Amino acid sequence: MLRLCAAGSGRNLQVMNSRTYESLTARTRVAPVTVTGGTLLKSIVLTAFVLMALATTSVAAELPEAPSSIMRTSAPMITPTVLASAPRSAEVHPIDKKFVSLSFVSSASTFADSYTTLFARQNWLAGKKGVCNVEVQSAYLYGTHPTVGRAYAVASAKSAGSIFAAYYMRKHHSRFWSFPLVANSLVSLEGVTQNMIECN
Repeated sequence: MLRLCAAGSGRNLQVMNSRTYESLTARTRVAPVTVTGGTLLKSIVLTAFVLMALATTSVAAELPEAPSSIMRTSAPMITPTVLASAPRSAEVHPIDKKFVSLSFVSSASTFADSYTTLFARQNWLAGKKGVCNVEVQSAYLYGTHPTVGRAYAVASAKSAGSIFAAYYMRKHHSRFWSFPLVANSLVSLEGVTQNMIECN
């Protein structure tokens, strides 16, 4: 009896194991994927729609015309060219308040230099000793004993030259247009200072 019970329970256990294995394999088994015609057609249509949407939203330049079509036309084609450049600031007139004021300072200092250079001539004519009575620094311009006419002619030439150079540079949009006026002013003021110290 015990043998029959043991044999019956063993068979039941085998049946149970085989059913459990079949149910597990049935759950984990993946059904084969089959692509039907409808699914394939849907994916193709969707891909084509996406490509058309992207093509219409992208910006593209026009293709250039073929050289042969340009050569055959009788009327000349004029295509406007667009230059990519930085925005221009407002046009600056060459002569404005800044230019006039710098020109005035330059001319005034140049004529002051010529005037104080004449101190050497006055000292020479008065026969003074111990002070400058000869032009040493710019004798090639004024002469050793500068005359009034020559001194003011030199001042006029220096002033006109620096003003013309500054005007020319400013008209041609140079950033350094004020350099001739400033340089002439500095050189002339240095001459005025030296003449006042040594010849007065």
